[in-house]
Amino acid sequence: MDILTAPASAPAPAPAPAPRFDTKIAVLLREDLEPWQRLNVTAFLVSGLGTAVPELIGEPYADADGTAYLPMFRQPVLVFEGGGELLSSAHARALSRSLPVAVFTAELFGTGNDRDNRAAVRAVPTAALDLVGLALHGPRNAVDKVLKGARMHP
Repeated sequence: MDILTAPASAPAPAPAPAPRFDTKIAVLLREDLEPWQRLNVTAFLVSGLGTAVPELIGEPYADADGTAYLPMFRQPVLVFEGGGELLSSAHARALSRSLPVAVFTAELFGTGNDRDNRAAVRAVPTAALDLVGLALHGPRNAVDKVLKGARMHP
């Protein structure tokens, strides 16, 4: 039988709809960062959430050959941007809601290790942090309120 006369097979079942998560993972970046800084800051920030909120991490991956890969977040990470004032107000709102928050300050671009990073943040009072990014996780509506005024990263 050639391909033109082969019997039609049943259509594949439609995939199940993607789950709507009750929580949100979000990163807010200062809009004036260089592209390499945006990527670097995002990577550092989300690593904090993955360790502080282990239930965000899914199961390990494997390909068809059985090669194992590390697990990743089980839900999307949304990336936003805004000005420095917006970052400060979002930071204050996140803290007031007791949401888990990771911060990246401008000083961290000049350090080269975790110990110096932590010392740079510790040296500055909360209200005076020169934030270039933050990451947070929490109920969707709470995260949306924290990020009010931010726009999706292009």
